[in-house]
Amino acid sequence: MAEILRYDHVEIAYNGKTAVRDVSFTLNEGEILGIVGESGSGKSTLIKAAMGLLGPNGLVTRGDIWYNGKSLPDLKENELRKINGQSIGMIFQSAGASFCPIRTVGRQLYESMTEHEQISKKEFQTLALSLLQKLGFENGQRILQSYPFELSGGMQQRVGIAAAMLLKPSILLADEPTSALDVSVQKQVVEEMLLVRKTFGTAIVVVTHNIGVIGAMADNVLVMKDGAVVEYGETKQVLENPREEYTRTLMAAVPRLRRM
Repeated sequence: MAEILRYDHVEIAYNGKTAVRDVSFTLNEGEILGIVGESGSGKSTLIKAAMGLLGPNGLVTRGDIWYNGKSLPDLKENELRKINGQSIGMIFQSAGASFCPIRTVGRQLYESMTEHEQISKKEFQTLALSLLQKLGFENGQRILQSYPFELSGGMQQRVGIAAAMLLKPSILLADEPTSALDVSVQKQVVEEMLLVRKTFGTAIVVVTHNIGVIGAMADNVLVMKDGAVVEYGETKQVLENPREEYTRTLMAAVPRLRRM
């Protein structure tokens, strides 16, 4: 598999204070990488940097982030905007919060698509319904006609995954996609992300504090603590034979989901 994303000795700071130190990893086409650690470990900061979402006070101060041979931190805002959404999609912790409550889901998804390409409403309707069907939604038309508040939290999160996949990005970044959900709905979201990989060949980076989610879906895992890498390697190897006490503590604290 070809390399699609690479972090080279990345350091990130907010207001001059280092939040992430010397992080390196690679992501290949169709691979799932899990980044796990407790709150404040820097894991969300790490993936937000790829999309230029660090805010006015955040900055990549050292190293580089490469996407298909392009240095993402060096791109101008308009160049990065072309990549975000179309080539690199993102799912946030609470997808429902990213939807406007007074407009239908379908209208919002259509507007999102037209930011990147010209498409008629009829073409969008066909594309969206096909995607929703592939991702296991039994009544895609109802989803598109619904307002966000008419959907459960789990359904909102699943629609968030579908929204991120409308432009068929080659990478999907998922920032704590299951943390606000109960265990049964977590399983549904994990299954849907695995279906995205199987259906579209999408590479996924999933950030979570739940090592059970990582064990259920990730090929490789990066364990972080206090902004630094504790362990990095094949998921099976890291979880069955952790080298560091911190990794063993994470494993003991969280029940695992059965691997899909």
